[in-house]
Amino acid sequence: MKRNSEIGIKIDQTLTQDLQGPLAYLQFEAMNFSRVKTKISVSYVDHNVLQTTSENADDHRFLQSVAAKYGVIFSRPGNGICHQIHLERFAVPLQTLLGTDSHTPTCGAIGMLAIGAGAMEVANAMGGGLFYFDMPRIVGIELRGRLSPWVSAKDLALELVRKMTVRGGKGKILEYCGEGVKSLTVPERATVANIGAEVGATSSIFPSDSRTREYLRTQGREKDFRTISTENPTYDEKYVINMEEIEPLVARPSSPDNVCPVREVEGLKVDQILIGSCTNSSLKDLMTVASIIKGKHVSPNTSVALVPGSRQVLEMLAMNGSLEILIRAGVRILQPACGPCIGLGEVPGTDTISLRTFNRNFEGRSGAKKDSVYLVSPEVAAVAALTGKVSDPRGFGQYPLVQTPTHFAINDSMLVFPPTSGNHIEIVRAQNIKPFPTRGPLEDRFEGEVLLELGDNITTDDILPAGPTILSLRSNVPGTSEHMFENLDPEFPSRAKSKGGGFIVAGENYGQGSSREHAASGLMSLGIKAVIAKSFARIHHSNLINCGIVPMLFINAAEANRVRQGDQIVISDVRRSIDNANILRVHNLTQNLHLTVQHNLSRRQSQILLEGGLLNYTKARF
Repeated sequence: MKRNSEIGIKIDQTLTQDLQGPLAYLQFEAMNFSRVKTKISVSYVDHNVLQTTSENADDHRFLQSVAAKYGVIFSRPGNGICHQIHLERFAVPLQTLLGTDSHTPTCGAIGMLAIGAGAMEVANAMGGGLFYFDMPRIVGIELRGRLSPWVSAKDLALELVRKMTVRGGKGKILEYCGEGVKSLTVPERATVANIGAEVGATSSIFPSDSRTREYLRTQGREKDFRTISTENPTYDEKYVINMEEIEPLVARPSSPDNVCPVREVEGLKVDQILIGSCTNSSLKDLMTVASIIKGKHVSPNTSVALVPGSRQVLEMLAMNGSLEILIRAGVRILQPACGPCIGLGEVPGTDTISLRTFNRNFEGRSGAKKDSVYLVSPEVAAVAALTGKVSDPRGFGQYPLVQTPTHFAINDSMLVFPPTSGNHIEIVRAQNIKPFPTRGPLEDRFEGEVLLELGDNITTDDILPAGPTILSLRSNVPGTSEHMFENLDPEFPSRAKSKGGGFIVAGENYGQGSSREHAASGLMSLGIKAVIAKSFARIHHSNLINCGIVPMLFINAAEANRVRQGDQIVISDVRRSIDNANILRVHNLTQNLHLTVQHNLSRRQSQILLEGGLLNYTKARF
């Protein structure tokens, strides 16, 4: 494990969800694999469960049939959010997990090395391939003290994002240590590990200790407990967080690192409140909300909805009376799913304030192009639901102490386990499910127009927006390509097609946020040859390579200003530069300028690009 070198790890478990899952299994088939080789692979339907079009139901039927054929466990629509269920039923300390969702590191709460990736890399891992990434810097996050009343794990997570910013964790794994860790339950650790994705970290991991054993016991899985030795660790960097100094926090629009104390925005009128998501939908979170609003009613001018993280959580809320409290208080109960977090339902009204316990508030992610979304803890959300405005919960009285049960309701009836052999299984394919498009070997000369010029921190939500229209096209790459950069530049797809493809120029941290591979495959479908940026987010950088698009880096940041949208550029000798050098020479014909860029690719990544993407590369070797 050498610094600045690529490493490959064996993957024990994988998870997919219904947005990237169709791509992953189409790619798995195209790679000519016959059966998954992991210890456990699970296909979750948790994002687009409303089935607003027939295409959604078609995708779900495809996913269930392909899971049976290839040896994958299928989690049916309504069973819950992949990260919550995987933590409950499948996560094992010391094992590795690769998932087609950027919040896969949630399972680091249980001492698992869990990493988010693109669909193609997960398909490769299901077939027995290694997962490759640059050897990360290991960052110790030492926790001291305990959280104060009305301060939750969400506030701890927001404090971390405030300190590190949305790109401060790039190329790093966050390892939690210190006496303060012992005070956090596994669900609380899951909240923190989940939010680690918002600083760009490769993963977040907590020790496997007595709290881990206790959690596994509640799920009837104590046999899966393993300890992790944490004696004398060494770190490349270290942060110290005194949890007793943290106060209730809020992330203002439109970035998770735009964090300030709740007291600084106190009194802000709130129109909508959403409680849940893979960040804050555990039983403890939702029982705390019920305890706060018990015997009261939500503000008449505020819409309040709650999303349980799993069917298990919903069932237990019903069993212990919390669900009745919530319903009596005027809280709307949604089915266990991602839903509003990815713009599917509960889209906020025009010029309104939405308070959410979610993990992302990128502009437009809610489904409204010009939204105003604030991220908060369940405690802050519950108090605001009663007052109709942002309020510091510490002034709301005595903090309710919630005691979760020692044994949880175990009901795996919504999990469909595969047969021993899938030879007799017929895969259900509707017309909207299209084969994954491929391209040929990399060209030696790139010539074309700079089709789009972008700034810093462009998200995958900017590249391919959320919302029900586009979600129904996730098994159809040509269909999704018609919506690339829709909110930033609606003319981009037609311009790219009329020009025969071209280039994109961007600033720092291009492609942050969701792991959606469509943000790369859609560009491939439109003929994008390369993206030249100041820096890339990890997952999107890999997705571009896997789709045969060359990610290039400005050597001198000032030179980024010498390439403009509409410029005609030529890059010659591409194959040799990718194969044997790190420098590529760009000739800006429009401005008659010459500049150099670099790719910083590993030998393996270079070979993947030369062959036209990971699918071609893997298929040739298996």
